[in-house]
Amino acid sequence: MNGDLSAKLSAYGIDLADAMERMDDDEALYKRLAFKYLNNTNYVDLVAAMEAKDYDDAYHAAHTLKGVSGNLSLAKLYQVASAASDALKQGEYQAAEQMMPDLKAAHEKAVEGLVAWQDGTL
Repeated sequence: MNGDLSAKLSAYGIDLADAMERMDDDEALYKRLAFKYLNNTNYVDLVAAMEAKDYDDAYHAAHTLKGVSGNLSLAKLYQVASAASDALKQGEYQAAEQMMPDLKAAHEKAVEGLVAWQDGTL
């Protein structure tokens, strides 16, 4: 594993070392799967559901986002998505609403890092 790449991705909330453990040190596999996140709609679905106050759909989107970000070791995004998913599951909708700015920041930061890695500017 490339230590320099790991440090660079860490700045975007991406834990490459953890990902390599999950992927049996297959960086090419991880890269392919991580780049698929760029087309993932769960964050957009979560935002739309929260705006519509459709908390069942919001929970589903948050829970799925939690799983995807956890599997891809998008550590910061996983942390916030997990908290939002838990809040929605427990009916703590206002708490989930308050997490949305942090969720947006973590999602955007992860996407920024993945795009930089994908286009070679990282």
